[in-house]
Amino acid sequence: MGTIQAINLEATRSTPEIRFDPAANRLSIDGQSYPENAFAFYQPLLQWIDDYFEQLAPGIEVSVELQLPYINTTSTKCLLMLLDKLQAAYEDGLRVAVRWLYDEDNESELECAEEFKEDLTLPFQIIPKTAEQ
Repeated sequence: MGTIQAINLEATRSTPEIRFDPAANRLSIDGQSYPENAFAFYQPLLQWIDDYFEQLAPGIEVSVELQLPYINTTSTKCLLMLLDKLQAAYEDGLRVAVRWLYDEDNESELECAEEFKEDLTLPFQIIPKTAEQ
């Protein structure tokens, strides 16, 4: 089994910054998400998650932090796929925790986070950004 590589994608106008640090077991997705082809953008990340979970040692906690002020429909589908993978890993006994940071002035961002959380049983916190400082 090869070593899992870190992912460091810079944000663009239509895609979020993605940072995945396998050594720290931490994924963060931060920024607007409305790429031309969301499936093409997110597919490598979804594949990477599968590979990562396959070789993750038991008892390791994986933390996922999301900040997505705007997300289009196809990005939503991709994020649901990602959260399904996290949920499945959680149900398999892995420790997975999601934190969604949102801007208190952006009501649709909060609603979006709440909708994502709805069907999940894994630890999922929705936190206003001001509470972070």
